[in-house]
Amino acid sequence: MSNTQKNRISVDIFGTQYVILGTEGKDHIRHVASLVDNNMREISSKNPGLDVNKLAVLTAINAVNDYLKMKEELERLQTELQKEKEL
Repeated sequence: MSNTQKNRISVDIFGTQYVILGTEGKDHIRHVASLVDNNMREISSKNPGLDVNKLAVLTAINAVNDYLKMKEELERLQTELQKEKEL
């Protein structure tokens, strides 16, 4: 059995209520939901004809794209730092 406490929280994303269950703190879960909601609203405002499914997919694509860019930057900085340590 796991001792990890799970938090259950209700959040609103793009007008729909979701119950999120996770090990992160409630404030963190609320923050993530708020970022997703904001991103969906931003994309929707620029593409008002999109249905919610396409909007969700575009939001996911943007989020993964941002994640990969940050991951690549982190790896670049870690490599740079390692090179500096070797000098």
